[in-house]
Amino acid sequence: MSVGAIDIGSNSVRLLVLDDSGARLVRETTVTALGKGVDATGRFRESSVAATLDVMRRYADLISELDVTRLRAVGTSGSRDAANSGALMEAIGGISGVIPDVITGELEAGLVFHGATANTTGSPPFLVMDIGGGSTEFVLGETVPSYSKSVDIGSVRLTDRRLPDRPPTSAQLLEAAAHVDEEFSAVQIPATPHTVIGAAGTFTSLAAIALGLDRYDRGAVHGAALSRDDIKELIAKLSVLSLAETAAIPALDPKRAPVILAGAVLADRAAEVAGTDTILVSEHGLLDALAA
Repeated sequence: MSVGAIDIGSNSVRLLVLDDSGARLVRETTVTALGKGVDATGRFRESSVAATLDVMRRYADLISELDVTRLRAVGTSGSRDAANSGALMEAIGGISGVIPDVITGELEAGLVFHGATANTTGSPPFLVMDIGGGSTEFVLGETVPSYSKSVDIGSVRLTDRRLPDRPPTSAQLLEAAAHVDEEFSAVQIPATPHTVIGAAGTFTSLAAIALGLDRYDRGAVHGAALSRDDIKELIAKLSVLSLAETAAIPALDPKRAPVILAGAVLADRAAEVAGTDTILVSEHGLLDALAA
């Protein structure tokens, strides 16, 4: 017997399966760019829906093969915003047997906190930051969240709004940072964290690039320290690359190439909000909390 968790995100669809002892059987992430264009149109694109359903069919086969007896699925920022989200969730339910719950930003933040802090070597109080495709979560606490804020800006949304070109102009890059600062102005961290954790694909991808990995390596990335200077250097590096040049970076999933620069800008401005020079990168977060 095993348990499964699925996250229908704005940039990627993720699956985690654990056996009855809690050991990981499968952890899969597939970029489908589901949230692209939602900010402007209020709807998922047909191509992104089709790609997401294709991934779900593959995940459903894995779920069956691994004898998953309990499964939970959630939709996050893009699913909260898209008018055709309900139809997609029903279609996913028809494939997987479980209709995803479209969760609030606050619940998403709480799950991220529990998943990330249960798998860290840092000490409390923790500030967990999760940059998704459509939203960014900030969660502060020791053993449970005492403060959380979900902001409707993520790597896909920022790319659509301010960074459509590769490479961007200097003006676009400055406007993107200023826009993020405006969106993040609602975040008021009430206490100083001892450990700042960066969870999800933006932080893990940036860490892999900063480490100079020949290919993505979860073991090397999890627990890596990403400095503010690292992030600024990555912004400088990524901002002069074409989309094809970005996709050719060895440690980066090529499908993340369109949004990784926006992710780096968000990471830099999030570090500013957190008042930190160092972020501890985590491979764990929402999925782990759902599975637990």
